Amino acid sequence: MKIVTYNVNGIGARLPRLLEYLEEQAPDVCCLQELKADDEKFPAAAIEGVGYGAVWHGQKSWNGVAILAKGRQPEERRRGLAGDPDDTHSRYIEATVGDVLVGCLYLPNGNPQPGPKFDYKLAWMERLIVHAAGLLATELPAVLCGDYNVIPTLSHDDTFSVRAMAQDALMQPESRAAFRRLLFQGWTDALRVRHPAGPLYTFWDYQAGAWQRDAGFRIDHHLLSPAAADRLIDAGVDKVYRGREKASDHAPTWVVLRDA
Repeated sequence: MKIVTYNVNGIGARLPRLLEYLEEQAPDVCCLQELKADDEKFPAAAIEGVGYGAVWHGQKSWNGVAILAKGRQPEERRRGLAGDPDDTHSRYIEATVGDVLVGCLYLPNGNPQPGPKFDYKLAWMERLIVHAAGLLATELPAVLCGDYNVIPTLSHDDTFSVRAMAQDALMQPESRAAFRRLLFQGWTDALRVRHPAGPLYTFWDYQAGAWQRDAGFRIDHHLLSPAAADRLIDAGVDKVYRGREKASDHAPTWVVLRDA
């Protein structure tokens, strides 16, 4: 089973690139973030036209997440995270596809920091940590994937420039510490298992020639529960899709799990 996470940065603007990717790569599951569209404007018919069922949690102009499954309908388990009844952001959706539980997330950016947006980011991460512990307790093969908006390490392996990102919410000590706490529950960072060293970026900004200079960083992650990690075959980044016309600023990032 190939599972992809793909921040499309606006599904309306990026629909041709998404359909192109689905037809060329044919992943079994594709998790989308930053739809920037409410539920009624999700292009379900176009996605069904290339062979995918979908569940989605949209929001007008901002956020939004979806899970697509090739040749079947994902079975939705939940949308949104518990712990804050006043949270109106569409940032989490969860479904089962076959025997695998898939959580698709779009973690808050948190900029500018310090400030209320960074506080919201850290609070959201705490809610995710609580929910993730519950997923592990099920002992099911689970994948928590998406745009985490966290650069995990102070290393060129994860960012083109530690100095340039030093004040960014994506690389603050608190952000990285919360991500480590999530990992230490027992989740496996699939990309780093398969590629333990060397630059491995998933995002390149539209500004300052970041793509042309390969000035990227790694913020799209697949975290695997022990039962899923036991089935890990491979993981990688489909970097070439970032270079296509009118592409998202993120590249599709994937794992392949052995069938049960």
